Amino acid sequence: MGKKKLDVMAKEREIFIHGQVDENGKTIVPGCVKNGIDEASANKIFDEMAEFAKYAFNKSHAACYAVIAYRTAYLKAYYPAEFMAATLNSFLGNLDKIPQYIDECKSLGIEILKPEINKSDTKFTTEYDETKPKDSQIAKLRFGLGSIKNVGIAPVDAIVKERKERGPYKSFTDFCERIVEEAVNKKCIESLIKAGAFDEFEHTRSTLLASFENIIDVIQSEKKKGFNGQVSMFDLGSNEDKEKLNEVKYTFEEHEEMSNKDLLSIEKEMLGIYISGHPLAKLKEEIKAQTTINTMQLRNIDEQMNSQNLLEEKITPSDELKFTDGQKVKYAGIITSIKKKYTKNNKIMAFVTIEDLYGTAEVIVFENAYIHSGKSLVEENIVMVDGRLSIREDDTTTIIASEIKDFGEQKQKIFILNITNATEDEKDKLRGALRYFQGDKNNINVQIKINEETKPCGQIYLTDSIKEVFENIIGKSNVIIEEI
Repeated sequence: MGKKKLDVMAKEREIFIHGQVDENGKTIVPGCVKNGIDEASANKIFDEMAEFAKYAFNKSHAACYAVIAYRTAYLKAYYPAEFMAATLNSFLGNLDKIPQYIDECKSLGIEILKPEINKSDTKFTTEYDETKPKDSQIAKLRFGLGSIKNVGIAPVDAIVKERKERGPYKSFTDFCERIVEEAVNKKCIESLIKAGAFDEFEHTRSTLLASFENIIDVIQSEKKKGFNGQVSMFDLGSNEDKEKLNEVKYTFEEHEEMSNKDLLSIEKEMLGIYISGHPLAKLKEEIKAQTTINTMQLRNIDEQMNSQNLLEEKITPSDELKFTDGQKVKYAGIITSIKKKYTKNNKIMAFVTIEDLYGTAEVIVFENAYIHSGKSLVEENIVMVDGRLSIREDDTTTIIASEIKDFGEQKQKIFILNITNATEDEKDKLRGALRYFQGDKNNINVQIKINEETKPCGQIYLTDSIKEVFENIIGKSNVIIEEI
């Protein structure tokens, strides 16, 4: 029943009502009719069981779920930062899950702080502004070192324990000297650098990435000498003298900091999200002007659809939602992943995850769109998606792409009105429409065509409905949009 296989259910209905015998005619299941229950009643009973199978379980199970639901709802309402920290920690080290819950934190107004070697613990932790009353603010969440890619829980536990026992790390070399005997390898340190965990110290990430291996080699060499009973000149003198000598002992290969784009890219690679900034921040206004939907609106569609389903109301999407299934939309963002696959007909398609300033959305790209969009389908590329909405009751709203192109790669278009055979009355109406639809957004150049000659005629604000106005005046065949 739980699998809802209609053909199996039909077979079971027959067995339930009329019974079942084996190949020798021996009764396996007597059935309702043989047990004195009429066929109509048996059908009614089976219908009730089939309806129950759609979604049901016993009352004690439902009560347990209800208690958990009330408790978690209370915690999320009154302790949102602590609740989200606990939720994130349940997926520690899972970069696929972390972005989803970070996105929820942002919607709750919870600020996410980047990992820092002297402030982060193994797990996500809450931080309050100590200058303000605690009950008047929502805590910030500090990214846990254990959620950084390639780091691991055991090394991070050792790093945090050392810091708590002997105090904060004073510099990058102090950190390396103190943890070199622990289970912290070069890959772990490289990932901490890329994630920005050492940004509080004086050196750029580029400098640390170029220098850390040599510094660790020097430390390990000094440790071996110490084990062998050898004493170097660096072991002599006061702590102050040793710090001065360390500047000579360790050689940093100084580099200017990498570009903001590269910093954000490696941060996303290590943390699964952008924390220091977002590649789309500078394009916010351009994206807003050129798109018709964003991820926040896609989430709202799903929330409203789910609300309708829970209330079991017969509300059509057009009654409650601004967007409808199949509606044409424009969506822009940065590509975070591309999963290609082949259909049963051996046609290529792709599931493309695209992130805007409000979260991520899935875009489905079938073969024709994939072929035409190939050069733009590259991870970390900022793109514009022309497509249509796919809104389903029991599924997440997606966009089915008709074309994906680099953001900003807009082909110039011209709006041609052929008035060769237009009457004077139609020409008057055209003049009025051209004056009326002059605008400063989504402008398109207008040209008037008479026979084979075209002349420029200013610009207008153009939408599909405005285009229909001109088509109604001079006919659909005389209204043309051309790309140049």
